Amino acid sequence: MNARAEDHLSDRLSPAAALTALRENAPLVQCITNTVVTNFTANALLAVGAAPAMCDIPGEAGLFAGIADGVLVNLGTPTAEQRDAAREAVRAGTPWVLDPVAVGVLPVRTALAAELLDHRPAIIRGNASEILALAGEAAGGRGVDATEGTDAAAAAARTLALRTGGVVAVSGPVDLITDGERAIRVHGGDALLTRVTGGGCSLGAVMAGLVGVCTSLEAAVAASAPYAVASERAASQAKGPGSFAVAFLDALDAVAAAPAELDARVADAPALR
Repeated sequence: MNARAEDHLSDRLSPAAALTALRENAPLVQCITNTVVTNFTANALLAVGAAPAMCDIPGEAGLFAGIADGVLVNLGTPTAEQRDAAREAVRAGTPWVLDPVAVGVLPVRTALAAELLDHRPAIIRGNASEILALAGEAAGGRGVDATEGTDAAAAAARTLALRTGGVVAVSGPVDLITDGERAIRVHGGDALLTRVTGGGCSLGAVMAGLVGVCTSLEAAVAASAPYAVASERAASQAKGPGSFAVAFLDALDAVAAAPAELDARVADAPALR
C-alpha cells in the first residue's frame, strides 16, 4: 500500500491542493464512456482544468491510453466497439477508473466488468448497488439507480479495494471512499445532481484526471468534495434541472477557490471490516 494512504487525513493532499495540481498540469483524460453523457463529461473535465479526449475506437484506444495521464472506462453503453476499446486501454499501464454502470443487472457489462477488474483499476466509482454487484454480493440496482445506501456497500468496497489494490468510491448522499484499510466520508451535495444525465459519470472522469497528479485515494476524495460543494452552490440558484446543469459547470470551475469549504466536507471514517 502507498505510504501516503496510511497518513492521517491532515497529512494528505487536500482537495483544493489536488485541484490546483490538476489545473497546473492539465492532464489528458481519455474517456471510453456512456454515449449519453459524453458532452457533459467533457465539459466537467474542462471546468476543472483537465483536457478531455473521447477516444473509444478499437485500434486507437490502446495507443491513446499510452499517452493519456488518466483513463475512464464507463460501462453505461458497452457496444462491441467500446468493449474492445476498453480492453485495449486498460492494458496500456496508465492509471484508470472503472465506472461499472448497471453491473449486476445486465449480463454483457457484468461479464466485462469482471474481466476488466483483473487489470487493476486505480479507482472503482459506483453507487452502492453497483459496488455490491461487482463484489458478487448482490444482483445490482434498478437499472443505473441504486437501491442500497453507501453503508450497505462498505464491506464490498473494502473487499474490492483489497482485491484490486486500488480505491473504491461509493457515491451517495454521503460518499464512502476506501483503499481497503482507511475509510473516508465526503459529506454534502444536492439531489438535483441525480436529475442531470452525467452527474455520476462525469465524477468518474474527474477522478481519472486527478489520478494523473496525485494518489488514487487523494484523487477520489478531491473529485467528490468539489462535486458536493458545486452541486449545492448550483442548486441554490437553479430553477430546475436545466439551469442547474449550467450552474453546476460554472460552480465546478470556481470551486477550487474555496479550500476551507472543500476540506470541511471530508472526514475520516472508522476502519472498515
